[in-house]
Amino acid sequence: MAVDHEIRSARKAIGLPARRVVPRLVRDPLSTLEEINREAAGEITRLHLGAFRPYLVTRPEHIQHILRDNADNYRREGLMWKPLSRLVGEPSGADPAWPLKRRIFQSMLTGKSIEAVTDDMAATIASNVDELGQRVGAGVPVDTADELTRIVYRAILRIFIGDKLSLADADRLGEAIMVATTSSFRSRMLLPFVPHAIPLPGDRAFHRAVQAVDDIVFPIVRETRRLHAEGLETPGRDIVSLMLQARDADGAGLDDQGVRDGVVSLFVAGTETTVTALSWLWVVLAERPDVADTLRDEIDRVVGTDAPGRRHLPELRYTKMVLQELLRIYSVGWIIPRTVVADDVIDGVRLQRGAIVAVSPYLTHRVPDVWPEPEVFDPERFAPGRTRHRFSYLAFGAGPHQCVGSVFFTVEAQLIVASMISQLRPALDGPPDIKPQAGLTLKPRRPIRIVFQPPESR
Repeated sequence: MAVDHEIRSARKAIGLPARRVVPRLVRDPLSTLEEINREAAGEITRLHLGAFRPYLVTRPEHIQHILRDNADNYRREGLMWKPLSRLVGEPSGADPAWPLKRRIFQSMLTGKSIEAVTDDMAATIASNVDELGQRVGAGVPVDTADELTRIVYRAILRIFIGDKLSLADADRLGEAIMVATTSSFRSRMLLPFVPHAIPLPGDRAFHRAVQAVDDIVFPIVRETRRLHAEGLETPGRDIVSLMLQARDADGAGLDDQGVRDGVVSLFVAGTETTVTALSWLWVVLAERPDVADTLRDEIDRVVGTDAPGRRHLPELRYTKMVLQELLRIYSVGWIIPRTVVADDVIDGVRLQRGAIVAVSPYLTHRVPDVWPEPEVFDPERFAPGRTRHRFSYLAFGAGPHQCVGSVFFTVEAQLIVASMISQLRPALDGPPDIKPQAGLTLKPRRPIRIVFQPPESR
């Protein structure tokens, strides 16, 4: 009865009418949400967008309630989960096989598992960075997203797929997933109430990309299942074999669609954050030469003329701090939507059953009383000994659904940055006035290009 009384007596969230919000959201969603959050001073805000009326939540203590303390009441469905499911399968709240998949991902992406493959990862990254330098002459601009995707995919291929996917197919898969994650997500996320039967801009490219993904991955899954069943191949530690071997408590395994979804999820999770974040790195280093100098000095001192490897990682402390700050400023996963299962109260505000709650790491990472001078890029925020609210940094989400790939990202990104800076000395091509654009992730509005220094001046 006390809980029911609390809900009935709770106040409403701050409400903003559609006429004030919709035109601005269509033009520039990120800037609009920043303005709304400043006006609301961190209060829970409800955006009235016609049939779509999400709550915007940004305070760390409120986010803790949603993502941890009462997480069962906030499901991963609706908003971006609906379009995303067409690429990687149903979200965890709707996928009965999710605990099984998550257990496999945890076994591959955390702790000792990553440590065991770090040397292989480092060698693959160094080799592909060297190949990039050989292929592209000094001073010739290259697209960071294209080149980083190639480097990351080949590292994942070596570690998690083995010989089940050719380099050519890995590049094709990378291109298809990049198209899928950038084509129709913005329009579908801004208009989640529009049925899929009604076409929106980017839908056609998205469907073609998903079909390309299916054409590459399904044959691998089916052939691996056949080889295992006929005893022609011993199941290994690659992601396809692990998915095929996995069983839940009742002894049930995954069908071909479930294995396909798990493989694609690994590729998306293993590349999207790394490629997007490291693309922004060159913009930051162009804007902050002091950070660039400190970063390069550390890499030169720690790595020298060696190929970066596992033994160097503990000493690449500033490199790690730069990456952490990079994910604060450019929050790749800029929004974490949830659907309210039952009426709830947060800080005296009633949240209605069935509504969408939009937790935004991008906005939480800019709360001034948590992050002083939030627009300033300052890696020292992550120096040892600094403390803050546990839910104020959401680069990998939080709570039961926190991304299990944070260790993998940190190791992989450190190795890529150290390899590229020590071997190629990249610099941004053009002015650093590149702004982010909200889609599935925080993409640049225009391609970010870099050039490499001549070998003799590195």
